[in-house]
Amino acid sequence: MATDYPTTAFSRWADGCIQRVGELTSYVWVVLLLVIATNVLMRYAFDQGRIEFEEIQWHLYSFGFLLGLSYAQQADAHVRVDLIHERLSLRHRAWIELYGIVLLLLPFIALILIYSVPFVADSWASGERSQAPGGLSQRWLVKALLPIGFALLLLSTLARLSRVWACLFPAPESRESPDPAADAR
Repeated sequence: MATDYPTTAFSRWADGCIQRVGELTSYVWVVLLLVIATNVLMRYAFDQGRIEFEEIQWHLYSFGFLLGLSYAQQADAHVRVDLIHERLSLRHRAWIELYGIVLLLLPFIALILIYSVPFVADSWASGERSQAPGGLSQRWLVKALLPIGFALLLLSTLARLSRVWACLFPAPESRESPDPAADAR
């Protein structure tokens, strides 16, 4: 982790779950590469383009991206303005992170979850399928990745929030530094 916030029992459990999801999701990129290579080979070597391959590429990309969001949050590998962030003390960074999570990220996740569930339900109820001839059926499956991905992002964010909270408001029995070497500095 890039920021050394203390861990909590919840963050250790949630981070472990998200880590496993991220590791499993990473294999989708290999499958996506194979689908793209097959599609290119079929199109240019055999002059046979297939709409199914084009659509499955987008579905696999959606799968990897939406399920990878939570892993990026957990691994602290997301985009941030590090120019200022890295020059601040751990406590100042924790305050900024707390406000960012509570005021920006959690409301955004809530909005996506609130509106994506009916979006998926409507797609499922209508039996939505691709409009392209020969396209994939059951479009609701790829749309279901939206609430699943953001539910995982919520789990990862709550784990991060618990770590930030533990940094800012340590329990009386655990007021020692998360890094014993930091006390020597």
